[in-house]
Amino acid sequence: MLIETSTPVAGNAPGAPGRARAGAPAVAPPARPPAPVLSSGARSLLLNASMEPLCIVSLRRAVLLVMSGKATVLETDGRLLHSEHAAVPLPVVLCLTRYVHVPVRRPVPPTRRTVLQRDSHRCAYCGGGADTVDHVHPRSRGGRHEWTNVVAACVRCNHRKADRLLHEIGWELPFAPRAPRWSVSFGTAAARSDPLWAAYVPA
Repeated sequence: MLIETSTPVAGNAPGAPGRARAGAPAVAPPARPPAPVLSSGARSLLLNASMEPLCIVSLRRAVLLVMSGKATVLETDGRLLHSEHAAVPLPVVLCLTRYVHVPVRRPVPPTRRTVLQRDSHRCAYCGGGADTVDHVHPRSRGGRHEWTNVVAACVRCNHRKADRLLHEIGWELPFAPRAPRWSVSFGTAAARSDPLWAAYVPA
């Protein structure tokens, strides 16, 4: 429970009524920091009791889980949410106090958005900024639309490669494309994570 205490006014004996002496400036109580505003778009990372990423919840939902004792805060941005009886740190990452069973999630398919997120919006061929995707083994030549055959690419490299194989133009990939772990276990929202989530969300 938060308890406010008063400070005796200068010149009064302890226990005497708080009457200011004539001509003495009024002493203002210390300013209380403004309450943080809960943005409707703010999100928190919720972990299962096993410390595995479970889902992303609204900040309001996260605060309710903490106040009800169903979750504990692991990471905070330093701000406090004051209620009538308590002050709760605004949770960036929180963990359930009891394990919940999670059904197997469907894999996230490789789309333009998810491939760009996996490759950090960098062209797999030149390393520059990417704004589209390319099939390493062209679909016109039997290539499949799957994580291991799709990479982020810039328009220039995409046009230069066209429907040719990499060895035909002397190009090499600096990495082997693969399905990101979040495509199977967590979903695309992990790619838009808060920096404080990095220690809890697999790349």
